[in-house]
Amino acid sequence: MSNMKEIKWAMFVVTAVGNFIAMLDSTTVNLALYPMSQDLSVTLSQIQWVMIGYMLILTVFLPFFGKLGDIFPKNKLYSTGFIVFAIGAFCSMASKNFGLLIFSRCFEALGASVMLSNAQAIIATIFKNARRGKALGLNGCLVAIGGMLGPAVGGVLINNFGWHSVFAPCIPIACAGAYFAWKILPSHNVKTKCFRFDYRGFIYFTISLFALLLAISQGYKWGWTSLKIISLGVITFVFGSLFYIRDHRINYPMIDFSIFHIKPFTFGNLAVMFSYMAMYTNSILLPFYLMELLKFDALKSGLLILPYSVTLSMTAPVCGSLAGKYGSRFLTLAGPVVYIIALIIFTTFDQNTFMWQIVVASGIMGIGNGLFQSPSNNAIMTSVNKKDLGIASGILALSRNMGNILGVAVTITLFEEFRELFLKNQVYETAFLNAFHTTMMFGILFGAVCFTFAFVAYRRE
Repeated sequence: MSNMKEIKWAMFVVTAVGNFIAMLDSTTVNLALYPMSQDLSVTLSQIQWVMIGYMLILTVFLPFFGKLGDIFPKNKLYSTGFIVFAIGAFCSMASKNFGLLIFSRCFEALGASVMLSNAQAIIATIFKNARRGKALGLNGCLVAIGGMLGPAVGGVLINNFGWHSVFAPCIPIACAGAYFAWKILPSHNVKTKCFRFDYRGFIYFTISLFALLLAISQGYKWGWTSLKIISLGVITFVFGSLFYIRDHRINYPMIDFSIFHIKPFTFGNLAVMFSYMAMYTNSILLPFYLMELLKFDALKSGLLILPYSVTLSMTAPVCGSLAGKYGSRFLTLAGPVVYIIALIIFTTFDQNTFMWQIVVASGIMGIGNGLFQSPSNNAIMTSVNKKDLGIASGILALSRNMGNILGVAVTITLFEEFRELFLKNQVYETAFLNAFHTTMMFGILFGAVCFTFAFVAYRRE
């Protein structure tokens, strides 16, 4: 019995490491964008595509690889994800020109998408009840920590070895992950004998989602009423409609829309998306506030944000375990309430805010996220049939990434608009603070919407 328990946790470690390096890599590159643009002689707006391309490819393919996770053996699929990721990271590290770097990053994102889309499904397959909740909580915690550690790791590597080095740490980890994933993850498959995949539906879905995400991520730069954004909106609607109609007409759909009849699944995913939008309101603006207004350096700013990761890593596994034992409803409702309190505290910040106040608010934000994420992930994955765990995991990862992308786009758009508005009759510092406070209020609104969806999702658990 003890040996079986150890094997299960070994499987968890392999799975979680894939998630961790995928998030670590995506955020480590943030600090490298400026030196990349200098070295490769491209503009800052062009070099942004190193990040945008990665996030778009990663997100678009999440449901596709989640679907494959329902069909192919988990060990082969996850091991392939590690290998593709390692090759992409190596090619990115060796890139000598801008075009090769963008291609390598997109290839790397395919590997990350395989791992992020299947992690929740693998964990839900090998664990039950309280241990499932605890494992999902730990996994969510590692994803968050990977995202938060990225900028710090990137800063150290760039200062000492140059921008090429930011891709290096993940390569040996991914190679080791590929070996252990092949060896110890579940190797059985469910329905390969009657394997049929809707390739035309996948093309419709990919075009529609890519156009939507591109419009969301670039709207604040191109202008929301520009011809580019309107064209992308039309493409999203046309190909999205074609995908929906096709998936309802064939008996082997890429996404079985009957899964959305499950209330905890549908409203739970909406709650997750809005929770990430609320979180990103803070994670985008707080570093800007610390460095732009309080004039703190990058190291001090990073240390002041660190309590978020610390409290999240302490709260998430405990809450996941409690959700596995007692249900998710009260924890998923408590989470938004707690991080709304943190956002309200952020709306009181000014030039005279003490460091301990920033530490406390960041810590409360982490507790709120830990209270919500693990129990909601557990409830969503528990609500579907075992045969649909892969696609459910892909859609859950898609909800998280949609929340990330929407959170960034909406936060930047609102902050820029409010700052320009206030600058008409206020000095810069006052205009900045008023824009900061007003945008944070929208974060509170996103938290309230998250609370509402969670209340509907788990009303009768």
